[in-house]
Amino acid sequence: MLRSLGQRSVTGSEEDPRVAELRTAVSRLRRELAAHPAEFPDRPIAEDELAALAAMAVTGAPEIPRLRRSLLLIAGAIGSVSALAGSLADVRNAVELFGETPRG
Repeated sequence: MLRSLGQRSVTGSEEDPRVAELRTAVSRLRRELAAHPAEFPDRPIAEDELAALAAMAVTGAPEIPRLRRSLLLIAGAIGSVSALAGSLADVRNAVELFGETPRG
């Protein structure tokens, strides 16, 4: 997976490795959420925000404040579903690769 923050992928592409990590983590969580049998009230929120994260990863230039907002909404929506905890942590780690949001 991601070797270090400043390194490029060895596949020869010019893709930001943070974006690749985000795309992989979001894809995994989306698959696991789709396969999860339980319905819960905030599931559509999680699905919508995961779709938003996936779209940002496709553009290759995600907006950090929007990444963090989506992460908070997803965590609030599925945070109590223990079966998804590992994938949710992967998404959180991928978002954190983009650093802190600049303040004021």
